[in-house]
Amino acid sequence: MGKMKVAIIGSGNIGTDLMIKLLRQGRNVEIAAMVGVDPESDGLARARRLGVATTHEGLDGLRAMPEYRDIALVFDATSAGAHLRHAEQLKADGKRAVDLTPAAIGPYAVPAVNLDEHIDAGNLNMVTCGGQATIPIVAAVSRVAPVRYAEIVASIASKSAGPGTRANIDEFTETTSRAIETVGRAAKGKAIIVLNPAEPPLMMRDTVYCLTEGGDETAIRSSIQTMVAAVAGYVPGYRLKQDVQFEKLDAAACAAILRQPTAAAGLKVSVFLEVEGAGHYLPAYAGNLDIMTSAALAAAERIAELAHCKEVA
Repeated sequence: MGKMKVAIIGSGNIGTDLMIKLLRQGRNVEIAAMVGVDPESDGLARARRLGVATTHEGLDGLRAMPEYRDIALVFDATSAGAHLRHAEQLKADGKRAVDLTPAAIGPYAVPAVNLDEHIDAGNLNMVTCGGQATIPIVAAVSRVAPVRYAEIVASIASKSAGPGTRANIDEFTETTSRAIETVGRAAKGKAIIVLNPAEPPLMMRDTVYCLTEGGDETAIRSSIQTMVAAVAGYVPGYRLKQDVQFEKLDAAACAAILRQPTAAAGLKVSVFLEVEGAGHYLPAYAGNLDIMTSAALAAAERIAELAHCKEVA
């Protein structure tokens, strides 16, 4: 069996960076087509220079290409609204989708946490950049101590937030909050995104706060460090910015955080992360985009690997 053929819809920053990753790092997957809607886009021009078949007529154009017959999986790097339309057609055509928008039609997938649980899904949602960076930490805490509340703050350079990101701010917060609960297994989740206009642009920074029902600090720290190493396996620029912080809170403080009349005392866990981009197409400060494309590639590689195993068997 050869490599799994894939296509990318969306020739903007995310789609173009993903294309270059596929060309440079694809082990089990091979890009067969790059799709956009702007014939003058840099992404399509770069794809043509690199020998990748292209169309500027969107999904309809892709479906008319001879390459479409052999494509098994399509990455959607457009917008939440556009993916709602694309998903229906791709499903009808028998094509699997890896969704890099916050549309959340399919199950949430975070490679280091729950990818194999949903590996057979026809549509995988990669949550959001903030979700990919922070949900592994929430999951790392929750696997050793019950998490009553988790809050994440994703701070990204304003220059790395393109039209798609800006158009999906509401979807970002809603999708990430839900995924903190469903994937991270926090009883309640909240997500905040900050577009930082600083010059020169700052790298992506993420802060994760977890309120736990007690728990052993050594076990929590060890679980987080193990998870950071797992994510760094497919996002090399992912790292802890400083040591994990712990603070014991009394019942009144926990009740205030949970907005409840009463609550048991607990432990506040604070984790500070930095995500540096690989610099394949985007600048190093655009770690928010790099973590999305890296996670999407990791998901596709796993899908292709398991498909190959099934065929051999």
